[in-house]
Amino acid sequence: MSDAVLGLVALGLAFVGILTGYPMAFTFIFIALVFGWFGMGERVVSLMQFQFFALMRNTTLAAVPLFLFMGFILEQSGLMERMFKALRLLLGRVRGSLFLVVLLVATVFAAATGIVGASVTVLGVMAAPIMQNSGYDIRMSAGAIAAGGTLGVLIPPSILLIVMGPVVGVPVTDLFTAAIVPGLMLSTVYIIYTLVRSYLNPDLGPPLTAAEISETTAAEKFRELFFGVIPVIVVITFTLGVIIAGIATPTDAAASGALASLVLALLYRRMSWAAFKRCVYSTLVLSAMIMFLLGSANFFGAVFSRLGSARLLTEFLLALPFSPTVMLLIILGIVFVLGSPLEWIPIVLVIVPIFLPTMVEMGYDPLWFSILVAVTLQTSWLTPPMALSAYFLKGVVPQWKMSDIYVGMTQFVALQIFVVLLLVAFPELVLWLPRALAN
Repeated sequence: MSDAVLGLVALGLAFVGILTGYPMAFTFIFIALVFGWFGMGERVVSLMQFQFFALMRNTTLAAVPLFLFMGFILEQSGLMERMFKALRLLLGRVRGSLFLVVLLVATVFAAATGIVGASVTVLGVMAAPIMQNSGYDIRMSAGAIAAGGTLGVLIPPSILLIVMGPVVGVPVTDLFTAAIVPGLMLSTVYIIYTLVRSYLNPDLGPPLTAAEISETTAAEKFRELFFGVIPVIVVITFTLGVIIAGIATPTDAAASGALASLVLALLYRRMSWAAFKRCVYSTLVLSAMIMFLLGSANFFGAVFSRLGSARLLTEFLLALPFSPTVMLLIILGIVFVLGSPLEWIPIVLVIVPIFLPTMVEMGYDPLWFSILVAVTLQTSWLTPPMALSAYFLKGVVPQWKMSDIYVGMTQFVALQIFVVLLLVAFPELVLWLPRALAN
């Protein structure tokens, strides 16, 4: 058996091991060590050491714990709840206003943290009881909360994009810039869909009653808007702005954003010592898990590449009698299917490097392909039966049936596929902003 075929067997066994429920990091390390030993001998141990240390010295990845800390601060401090209340008061007369509020808050929260679980959980806790008491359709409500919560996968500062940058050889700042338009497109498509359906069928999302609206004065609405919305948006805009403008690196901007969020929470007196310790502990645990997974998947990918398996697979794909567009759709379909049972980390660190050379050989831009993968991975978060967003939402809203949550999410999956096809048909939707800022 050649070394290249050995690597393909290792890849298959790795996915089998992951699907059995065994921890992904240990699965990657064990299989890479065993098959790497057969293919390259004891050098595989030195390769593992080199890959782990090289990854940990990557200063760009220091942005991961800093952005996570920023997100946990905004979650624990209750600032997002105040923003939700302010927008609800301002938009209460609109049919489907709670759908609009949920998706607007989700978009802002996505720019604060790329943690899907935290986003869906916070949105579910804030919005689900109000939507249910206001007579909103449960399926549409569940779909809006789950879909809105997954925007953090794509909208900067996305942890997925920070990890993907070194893998595809594209600067993280370019990935952030390229993801802005697709992320806002998804949010806008969600909003238009829910508002149009609520306008055609008011029973799906009735407006607030006159009594509910009259309970709040204009001065109170302005105060909630000023103190509940603007400061959070300023912090997030400043953090992303300095990255996109090239003033600071993602790591420096993440540190500034984390500090600004902490100061804002302290000024609003919404951060207790116990809440601060929870934020630090959650950041430590999640950062350690992500970095260990990154190291193990990075090592596996290095072994796979050294054995020649990536080159063999690329040659096989290029020999297939398909046009470049069909090949692109097939690869995105594979990513979509794998995204349901697997975490995004092995897909980004193992699957993307396998397919990227084929896409480059076919003349596709690595930046454009990377964003297409990110949008496709976001879609997989809402695809039954695995659909992790459904389990996060069910955990905080146990009275909602899982069947209703699934049906609600499925209609938003169709919207996401529509956006993916738009990005495939019109690459400039992704590439225009990075090019404009570079000139």
